[in-house]
Amino acid sequence: MSNIDGIQSLSLQDVDMVKAFPRGFLWGAATASYQIEGAAYEDGRGLSIWDEFAATPGKVHQGENGEIASDHYHLMPADVELMEHLGLGGYRFSIAWPRILPQGRGTVNVKGLDFYDRLVDTLLLKGIQPFVTLYHWDLPLALEKEGGWVNRGTAHAFAEYAEIVARRLGDRVRAWITLNEPWCSAYLGYGVGTHAPGMQNRQVAVQVGHHLLLAHGLALPRIRANITPTALVGTTLNFTPVYPADERVETARDLECADKFMNRWFLDPLIRGSYPDGLFDAMSVIPPSTQEGDFSIIAAPIDFLGVNNYERRVVLGAPIPPLADEYESVSPIPGSTYTEMGWEVYPQAMTDLLLRLHREYGIASLFVTENGSAFHDSWDGNGHVRDPQRVAYLREHVQAIASALQQGVPLRGYFTWSLMDNFEWAEGYSKRFGIVYIDYPTQRRIIKDSGRWYEAFLAAFRRASS
Repeated sequence: MSNIDGIQSLSLQDVDMVKAFPRGFLWGAATASYQIEGAAYEDGRGLSIWDEFAATPGKVHQGENGEIASDHYHLMPADVELMEHLGLGGYRFSIAWPRILPQGRGTVNVKGLDFYDRLVDTLLLKGIQPFVTLYHWDLPLALEKEGGWVNRGTAHAFAEYAEIVARRLGDRVRAWITLNEPWCSAYLGYGVGTHAPGMQNRQVAVQVGHHLLLAHGLALPRIRANITPTALVGTTLNFTPVYPADERVETARDLECADKFMNRWFLDPLIRGSYPDGLFDAMSVIPPSTQEGDFSIIAAPIDFLGVNNYERRVVLGAPIPPLADEYESVSPIPGSTYTEMGWEVYPQAMTDLLLRLHREYGIASLFVTENGSAFHDSWDGNGHVRDPQRVAYLREHVQAIASALQQGVPLRGYFTWSLMDNFEWAEGYSKRFGIVYIDYPTQRRIIKDSGRWYEAFLAAFRRASS
């Protein structure tokens, strides 16, 4: 592979890989509001749980926060031009709930809605499909003070918020995601406390998980009532496929436990209308409190499932049964490559996951809504950021989804994470996932080699589809 006029040329294998994707396949990139927008105190935005969490000493790398982040709030028009330059067909972004409803409910902040209105129109003008996520972890702080997701009322507040956004954008947005990775919101936020709001209570986490699922279900009809009949509504879950380290009985036992905890906790109620048997016993908690009709609301049909995947886990059985989140895993795995997050690069996991969702759960439409890698990037001070590991990661995972497609998986699109470097939650700015480099002191954008590869691949896809 060479670099000609700043654009990565494709190998013959890359060009051949293009043929695996059908016309209409949606190629995009993803971001999240708190991670890129900045403008934390502008135009009426209220505080979120991440504003408070980041201000708490010791919670985020070097005390960093999202007050400025990638300054997308101010640089949005130029960022959309950058998306057009890359050839993106879709852009997945999230709405900041506290920018719309500073108190979580009640009075609407019109300036907040206006920003997303401009974003949607700018994207459409460039031929880029908006893929809207309504909740990517930035709960209004005012609602957290009322109990946050521990409070069942927050699920109803979310449905009200979703309706407000759908009323404003529903005539133009054709794809909606209710929640991003509720597993992370529940367990990292309330179970172990590594994410906002920082609570450490496994019992509380399972109740939070139920309320998040309920919020999704309550929001579905209110969104659908305010969008065009052909628009799609779904949700996004994070998955970590698990594999056995050996054939021992205890490994099989722990593998099942890990799978329920990491992959089926939210998937089963959404698709099958119930939690996995034995999940809560394995977590040493009692099942969450529910009300009659909850699972009918939660398991209402969705138009698609968003799939986020970054790694796999290889499970090694313990002599004594562990809790669901404390199973032993093999790490590092000899011969494997790892990202800066410590996640193993294993593209086959993506293929296996997509096949499983299709064959075992019968999901009729799938989108990969996040997939990416953090590596140490270095800008040369001019116009180049060499990131060969990310180029390889991106190519190998595109090949992995091509393999799934060839085996009959109804995959409709792929969004790489992330469009640009950003605030990586508790890791602050120490981890870079973007295909576009952000020089934070100047907010200059530099397309990395991985972005150049993606640009060339998408150009080849458009030529093949014309």
